[in-house]
Amino acid sequence: MSVLWTRDELETATEGRFTGPGDIAVSGISIDTRTLSPGDLFIALRGDASDGHRHIAIALEKGAAAVMSHDALASSDPRILLVQDTMAGLQALGRAARARFSGHLIAITGSVGKTTTKEMLRTACSALGRTHAAVASYNNHWGVPLTLARMPRDAQWCISEIGMNHPGEIAPLAAMCRPHTAVITTIGSAHLGHMGSIEAIAEEKAAVIDALLPGGTAIVPDDAVGQTLFSQAAARAGATLWKAGEQPDSTALLTGFAQTGDGSAFTARIAGRDYPVRLPAPGRHLARNALAALAAIIASGGDGTKAAPALDDFLPGAGRGSRRSIMNGVTLLDESYNASVPAIRAALDVLGVIPAQRRIVVLGDMRELGDFADAEHLSLREPVEAVADKVFCCGRHMKLLFDALPPALRGAWSPASGDLAPAVRAALHPGDAVLVKGSLGSRMKDIIAALETTEAPA
Repeated sequence: MSVLWTRDELETATEGRFTGPGDIAVSGISIDTRTLSPGDLFIALRGDASDGHRHIAIALEKGAAAVMSHDALASSDPRILLVQDTMAGLQALGRAARARFSGHLIAITGSVGKTTTKEMLRTACSALGRTHAAVASYNNHWGVPLTLARMPRDAQWCISEIGMNHPGEIAPLAAMCRPHTAVITTIGSAHLGHMGSIEAIAEEKAAVIDALLPGGTAIVPDDAVGQTLFSQAAARAGATLWKAGEQPDSTALLTGFAQTGDGSAFTARIAGRDYPVRLPAPGRHLARNALAALAAIIASGGDGTKAAPALDDFLPGAGRGSRRSIMNGVTLLDESYNASVPAIRAALDVLGVIPAQRRIVVLGDMRELGDFADAEHLSLREPVEAVADKVFCCGRHMKLLFDALPPALRGAWSPASGDLAPAVRAALHPGDAVLVKGSLGSRMKDIIAALETTEAPA
């Protein structure tokens, strides 16, 4: 067993104390007893709807090496690490892990493409040395410290994803990470209802640049709102700013882009040197994500000649552009995890290059757009009409888009995804390609589940 944390290290990092004697050696960290492995430290977090303290007995029964608790009455087991507050304890453990890390840390934020770029970095950095990265989209106030606290002692690369929904959320997470290199993937309208303007979103994202260690590098999209904000943040941090994209003067330049339904190829010209890149999935947005990832590695001192070929092994994850065959010959483009206007436009572009007899588009509401919701949904009319042979929608905001489409394109609309799923399934035929996309709260995964079931619903 590889020891992640010792008893003394846990007490020192958290300023807590074990309630009894005994050797403690932790090999992992869990906040959920359903996925806990023997040897883990279980951290009993208290949230709005749950309290991990209720599951301490289960954690110990399942073989937890230790349990972090802030309730002295929760258990008398000597494996209890008693702290003032478990969330603060988790964050302290994350900071301690970052302090002992001697490798290179890359932090990623952006309106769209954070998790995909993180996975590209995981893939490419793994060709250079032991790489640790966030699980799924662990990018919030507990996900970032949990990622850091789980970092193996011998990791050479750490990839941390940083998200936000409201103003002021990125700065403390970025300060915890203290990145050597920062990547901003995009500046778009996600969370526009909370933030108020695209400019405010850019300002919030720029906080990751402020957190760079002196001498670090920020990689930013060359076509994004906020270039002055990015430059000012880099100056404050004593960091270098690299622009990435397709403008001729960008430090990281995407050239020679070509794609088919099976993938894409391009040349990444970074800091004056060319690196050929192939991706086994189409999409200009994926190529730009890969460009930013490769630029971050090269800015960090990594070997681009080893990292670039490794990207040939990258595939989009479930709900984030993965593609598979269903229903005896229907191609499913699964974009069900989340949605914003830029993300939907990018997914429609991919659908357009997939060989198909018909292209079916299934869209659910985009969330957190506030007063901008109607205009944002209606802005999709032109790109949808350019690609779709038939359109299905769910949610009250997507009803606006649905009603604005030509009658020949309208398949069906329903208030909820579960109600829409049977109509979508009934409309599909072998040779079709179907895109399913919507915000997480729109539960488009219910449509994915209905399409992937082996039998049609009665």
